[in-house]
Amino acid sequence: MGRVLLSLCFAALAAGTGLPGAAMAQDPGEPSPPAPTTITMTPGQLFDFADQARDRGDYATAEASYRALASNPDIEIRSEARFRLGMMLADNQRRYADAAVEFRKILDEKPKAGRVRLELARMHAMLGDPGGAARELRAAQASGLPPEVQNAVRFYANAFEAQKPFGYSVGIALAPDTNINRATRSDTLGTIIGDFTLDDNAQAKSGVGLALRGQAYFRTALGRKSRLLVQASGQGDLYRQSDFNDLILGGQAGPEFQLGRNRIYLGGAATWRWYGGTPYSQTLGLSASLRRPIGKRGQAQVELGLARDNNRRNDLQDATVASVSVGYDRAFTATSGGGISLNAIRNAAEDPGYSLTSGGTNAYLFKEFGPVTAVVNFGYSHLEADERIFLYPRRRTDDRYSAGLGVTLRNLRFGNFAPLARVRFERNVSSIEIYDYSRFSGEIGITAAF
Repeated sequence: MGRVLLSLCFAALAAGTGLPGAAMAQDPGEPSPPAPTTITMTPGQLFDFADQARDRGDYATAEASYRALASNPDIEIRSEARFRLGMMLADNQRRYADAAVEFRKILDEKPKAGRVRLELARMHAMLGDPGGAARELRAAQASGLPPEVQNAVRFYANAFEAQKPFGYSVGIALAPDTNINRATRSDTLGTIIGDFTLDDNAQAKSGVGLALRGQAYFRTALGRKSRLLVQASGQGDLYRQSDFNDLILGGQAGPEFQLGRNRIYLGGAATWRWYGGTPYSQTLGLSASLRRPIGKRGQAQVELGLARDNNRRNDLQDATVASVSVGYDRAFTATSGGGISLNAIRNAAEDPGYSLTSGGTNAYLFKEFGPVTAVVNFGYSHLEADERIFLYPRRRTDDRYSAGLGVTLRNLRFGNFAPLARVRFERNVSSIEIYDYSRFSGEIGITAAF
């Protein structure tokens, strides 16, 4: 296995361990002290040294030793070092994000390490990301777990109830876009009384914006198998041309129930949107969802919603909105998976011309290539208005197509974060010129490195 040579720079390490070689203050007239001691250890000896430091609570020394072992050219040695480091960071220091990064490093090299993936799932749960935890559990099942580890999967799935009571996440990215207002490129609008000339703000505008995303949550137990979940979220697309700034803030609260393998959520929600710096809409509603594991690798979900939308700029667009969505996610292997969803929305507005019925589908596939994760997604939806708006020559019908590709580069980590790049194409084919548009957009930002 080779040997590990440690040149202990004791200002950082040995000063806290009692080992020889720590720097001492020296009188100018005294002879120079002996050179710092160099200790040579085998990997096995260094593992013992690190474990002893961990057990006596000297986590700085243990971490330095594990990280030295993690640079060993032998994949088994460095994987074991990262695993022990990750467990120490999680269980002894509660540094869950740092632990998740170490577990992800192992999986980048050994994607079928089922036990490691279970620990990564646990980190997602402790960080308040049950979706990420469930995804890693499905991947662990797909990797092929030994019988004695299968029982741990159920334990971790049930342990999601013990997630920490508060958490948050934030994201920021540069977002170039060829059509920031999703507008037509035509300079005229056909009506029953002739063509109207559209002003510049009603036509497609390109720009580079700042995309901001954030959410926070709080949960507390209501009973043995129920808890109250309160969530707040916000997103903003900000541009130099402030007339196109789009800001959305929302909150929701309600109980979650665990009934056998089913997770049920019932809640109320409120959303406020500002466009161009002025109020655009306010929405109040109710939602319900059901999530259930399907086999060892899949998960099905059903979501229902009912809301009242108050359009602050056009009372004729005030509407009651009902929605339903059915989806299925599956891990194909330990490093790949995908999902598909079907949705339908009924928007019953005050004016039949603005009343809309739509339905569509979205699908995604992901694949891990070592430290690189690629995600591709596709979408299609069809929309129809109840009646023709008086000025327009036709009733509105839309066919919307979208496709996107995202890449996360974990080999370029910055602490607990990694670069993320996305590109997206969107095309809406409409019978009404003002709704007919195409759009290329992108994002360059950072995301969690695990």
